Parts: sequence; structure tokens; C-alpha cells
Amino acid sequence: MKRICIIYTGGTIGMERSENGYKPGKEPFANIMARISDFSSSELPKYDVIEFSPLLDSSDVTVSEWNKIGSTIYEHMDEYDGFVVLHGTDTMAYTASALSFILQNLSKPVILTGSQIPLGEIRSDAKDNLIASMMIAASGKVFEVCLYFAGKLIRGNRAIKMSADSFIAFDSPNYPHLAEAGIDIKYRDSVLMKKSDKPCVLKELNEEPVGVLKIFPGIQIELFEQIITEKLRGVVLETFGAGNVPNYCSALTNIIQKAYENGTIVVVCSQCPTGTVSLGTYAASSCLKRAGAVSGKNMTTEAAESLWKLIFAASLMSNGE
Repeated sequence: MKRICIIYTGGTIGMERSENGYKPGKEPFANIMARISDFSSSELPKYDVIEFSPLLDSSDVTVSEWNKIGSTIYEHMDEYDGFVVLHGTDTMAYTASALSFILQNLSKPVILTGSQIPLGEIRSDAKDNLIASMMIAASGKVFEVCLYFAGKLIRGNRAIKMSADSFIAFDSPNYPHLAEAGIDIKYRDSVLMKKSDKPCVLKELNEEPVGVLKIFPGIQIELFEQIITEKLRGVVLETFGAGNVPNYCSALTNIIQKAYENGTIVVVCSQCPTGTVSLGTYAASSCLKRAGAVSGKNMTTEAAESLWKLIFAASLMSNGE
């Protein structure tokens, strides 16, 4: 019999109503699950629940919580066949991206899920999301960090949140789904990562200052110049199309050049859900390349932001700091 670990960090799935809106519930999540007969089915794996304290709305999740989730999984790696992380939807894609870098050489699945309506309420999507995630975590077919929601299994660092109020809240427009859950769960073996034959490695992230700057028509880039200091370790620049910025925006080139000279890494991502950044394809992006920015290719902003924190953490370790 397979056994999995469910790590409850907070989020809508276990929330309750209050006069100020939904908030983390007081009842242990394991008790809520115990009242629902489906979770006692012999078709599901055995499970234990680890509940974090305090429980958080995912808007409050930071690098510290990413590391806590990662280290909790790492500490229990030998005890379970798989892991399910229950998380709020607002920043779930950020956490999924971060965990994909924190937990390296995985030989067991880590599946993030949650819901748009709490588990204890009518019409909740929580039960289906959780049951499918438990089955995937015990399937022996997945060996990476994934996000499961509304019938789709998505690579963790390819996921983006698409909707605030639809049950189909997440997608990976730039990469195929790893599995689809209908009557059966159908896995796409050609795109799933292979099981690592190396020991799992925990690479915690540092709380490094990384900024995200979205380019928009008419942007007055001078207003952002004061944030580009030696203390800023990285910038994720969300540009138009394949990496384009306005030609009239010479101040942006100056800022990137200044960041480059300060040792700040500037990575260029696209605002488009699909496609890739190709600096220099258009004259409107050549200035970024000349100023020292690097292409994020087809990375999501969520993945780029957490990847830079990993790079900086690794550079500190290599320097003995």
C-alpha cells in the first residue's frame, strides 16, 4: 500500500467564512478530510497530514515558506512514496517554480494543488483536485514538482495562473500538459521527467532583492531609476513580444547598463503567454542586448524570479558566505 504525505500550508481549500471574507480555518485539515467518506476509499493511498502553523493566505508566502516546504519534504523523503502540497492559488505558480529549483534530483512526485472554493462548501472543486493529486502522488509515474488543477497536470516551473474565478485556474501555455485527468488519468510519458538515479538535493533559496518591472506603452522609466542600486541583485524585465521595448525609451538602456555595471542580472521575459524571447531579432530589443540584459527564452516570470534567488544563493555558497 502506497503512503503519501499531505502538507497543508493554508489557502482557500481549508478556509472558512468570516465577516471580513475567507480566512484560514481553525479546524485541523485532517478532521475536515475525515468527515468526507471519499478520502477513506481503498482506491486512495494511505496518507498523513502535516499542517503548518501559522496557516497562510498564499499572498503572504515568501522565500522563507518556500524553503520550509522544501525542507519538510526533504526531511520526510524516505518515509513516503509521494507528496501533495496544499497551497493558496494566488501564488501557487511561484511556489511550484521555486520548489522545482529547491528540490533537485527528485525520484518522487511533489504535487501542488488547492481550490477556488473551500473543501467544506457546496460546489467545491477541492475534493476532485485533492483526490486526483493524491492518486498522481502515489502513481509512481511522476518524478518532479508539478501543479495539478482542474484535470491538468502541469510542470511546476511552467505554470501560470490564468483565472481568479474559474475552476480552470492554471495552465502552461508554453509547454504541454504532463497528464490529463478524465475518466482515467492519462500521462504523457514523452514530456515527463525521468526518475533521477542521484540522491535528492535540497538547495534553499536566499531572500535576495529581486525586482520585476513590466514595460507598458508610455512608461516613464526615469521613475524606476532610483531602485537600481548595488543592493538589487536581479531584475526580471517583462517586455513586449520577443523582448521588445519602446525605441524612445533610451532611459531604460541607461538603467540596464547601470545595473550591469553594478553586477545586477537583468533577465528579459515576455508578457506573451506563449513564444520565446529572442533579443536582437528586432531593433526594438537590440538595445537590451547591448546594455547587458540576457534572454529568459520561454521562462515564466514566476520561474525567472525564483531561479535568480537560487543562483544568488549558490554564488554565496561558492564564495564561502
